[in-house]
This record gives sequence, structure tokens and C-alpha cells, in this order.
Amino acid sequence: MSAKTERKAVDKVFILLGVAATVALLVAGALAWYGYSFATNMVSTELKAQNIYFPKKDSPALTSLGSEDRVEVERFAGEQLATGEQAKAYANHYIGAHLRDIADGKTYSEVSELARQNPDDAALQSQKNALFQGETLRGILLGTGYAFWTFGMIAKYAALAAFAGAAAMLLLVLAGIRHLRKLK
Repeated sequence: MSAKTERKAVDKVFILLGVAATVALLVAGALAWYGYSFATNMVSTELKAQNIYFPKKDSPALTSLGSEDRVEVERFAGEQLATGEQAKAYANHYIGAHLRDIADGKTYSEVSELARQNPDDAALQSQKNALFQGETLRGILLGTGYAFWTFGMIAKYAALAAFAGAAAMLLLVLAGIRHLRKLK
């Protein structure tokens, strides 16, 4: 077998491997894009269904927050809660700020323990209930809204990287075909 024939055989193998890699990257990109689309659309749909709105600018609900919390919540003032980023801001800087005010910064777990020790203390029972409800909503927004939105965004960037890789591989395949034609 001549060197030229061997080189053609090697080029054909690399071209086929390049085509296979291109197809694999396109499939991976399409699946990642589907994951991105599914996660972000599902989160947005579910958050919008809850009909939660950020307080409007200059409203007492916003101006009463501490400066760090106010800055984060103000970014979305008056908007409907619809994205993972908004869910995180609302959970940590709006609900979280109000929860810190309920029992001098104590957590649900701490207040619940005190409430079990003092079952007749109505104020303590009320704090326990408010903290339970607030922490539950906060956990849902962070665990479902923000977390799945973040997974969706990671899938988006993975899809874009896979599509870029497929484009690069396609260019290499075309260069290989061009080189193979020159060998004839």
C-alpha cells in the first residue's frame, strides 16, 4: 500500500470520526437545550401561577427593609415573580428579611422548641406558625424556583458549548474533505 493510499485511508477515518463527533455534539446540544427550555419554562409558569409581585418602589413594604435587602428587592420592584433570579431575591431578601423580624432572628427550629416547652404562650405559638409558613415558602422558592432555574441555565450554556463544538468539528470535517480531494 502506497503512502498516498494510506494517507487517504487515515483522512477518511478522521472525517468519519469528525462526522460522528459533530452529530453527537448536535444531539447533546439539542438535549441540553430541551432541558434548559423545559426547566426555565416550567419554573416561570409555576411562579407566575402563584401571582406574587415584588413591592412597588417607594412602598412601605420596600422602604421598611434594611439597605442590603432593599437594594436586592428594588431591582425587581413592581414586577411579577417569574424567574429563578427573582425567586432567590424574593426568598432571601423579602421573605427572609421579614422572618428575621419575627422572633429576634430565631429560626423556626429554635422557636418551635420554645413553643413545645411553653404550649400556652399564644405569642410564641403565633411566631412558630408564621416562621413555619415563611420558611416553607422561602424553601419552595429557593429549592424549586431558583435551583431548577439554575439547572436550566447550566443546561443552556452546555447546549451553546455543544453547538459551538459541533460547528468547530464541522469545519474540521470540511477541511478534511478538502484535503482528501487534493490527494486524488
